Amino acid sequence: MTDRAPQTAVDRQLPTEEARDLFVLVRELAQREIAPRAAEEEDAGTFPRETFTLLSRSGLLGLPYDEEHGGGQQPYEVYLQVLEELAAARLTVGLGVSVHTLACHALATYGTKEQRTEFLPDMLGGGLLGAYCLSEPSSGSDAASLRTRAVRDGEDWVITGTKAWITHGGVADFYTVLARTGGEGPRGITAFLVPGDAEGLTAAPPERKMGMKGSPTAQLHFDGVRVPDLRRLGDEGQGFAIALSALDSGRLGIAACAIGVAQAALDEALRYTTERRQFGRPISDFQGLRFMLADMATRITAGRALYLSAARLRDAGRPFSHQAAMAKLFCTDTAMSVTTDAVQLLGGYGYTADFPVERFMREAKVLQIVEGTNQIQRMVVARHLLGPEKH
Repeated sequence: MTDRAPQTAVDRQLPTEEARDLFVLVRELAQREIAPRAAEEEDAGTFPRETFTLLSRSGLLGLPYDEEHGGGQQPYEVYLQVLEELAAARLTVGLGVSVHTLACHALATYGTKEQRTEFLPDMLGGGLLGAYCLSEPSSGSDAASLRTRAVRDGEDWVITGTKAWITHGGVADFYTVLARTGGEGPRGITAFLVPGDAEGLTAAPPERKMGMKGSPTAQLHFDGVRVPDLRRLGDEGQGFAIALSALDSGRLGIAACAIGVAQAALDEALRYTTERRQFGRPISDFQGLRFMLADMATRITAGRALYLSAARLRDAGRPFSHQAAMAKLFCTDTAMSVTTDAVQLLGGYGYTADFPVERFMREAKVLQIVEGTNQIQRMVVARHLLGPEKH
């Protein structure tokens, strides 16, 4: 079994008829174009660039951004449910769309009118694919200590340094790059939009990962990469605030992707346990297994409600930072728990590559790490409840 099983009925909370039509389109596309090839391409480490081109042509790479610049003008509560559906078909695609959206955030939110007019249409619907460059080999969770430096040279900036753990590293058409233009700490960081073919920009060989083998993750080396000042996003020294703003939204994207993976695992477990017979009846008749399935479904439903609640706060223009941290924390822990249970429910078959649940389990692990580990999310939530730690 390599294809995703039929999805259980999900009560989608979509606000408009347009959103419902969009979701039908996404589900059909995911089941026709993405899911059938997912297992084979992940096993081979194949990056589905043509899928992202199709998503761009279909208007699905710019859903939460303004129509004026080629976006879909959809609220986050709709965009995130689209992400969930794409991730359920293949996490490499769902997470890739989330990363692309993250990479567009700085320009769409902090760029000048002229910058948005010049660059954003191709980024949202022109077939381009983006990546987000914040982490470095020595600064992951402590992102404010990054060392990549941009030095002013006339009307240009010259960027030197190394970025690490970059999704789409080496295949992206543009990179949103955070670099140090001032002193130490968060106030010395500025954001730049760097073209993927910039001279002096090279990618290391992709990391050899436990899961998501079709999604390239690589270090990027900036060896005197020159970009004009018109590609600086926001004010000098505003970069870290821009990064945090993007990550709040990005964490919701990871939460939605996690629920997609968990839902796919539940679907497969339901299919298997209703078809597999032991002692003369389907194993889904045994109470111990029924209770596991019930707990899996409950956690998935709770996680979906949590990320949608945070999304609605965002859509209403209200603060949502700690709710985003809660959603990322709970939904990714749920994905790890549910996929582990799915492997258990399939028994020995669940541990083989003939069934997709072992892949779901490997993929779920990375979601507890990316865009702020779950330990960092707990720090964010605790800080909201108690204030900063006293030293």
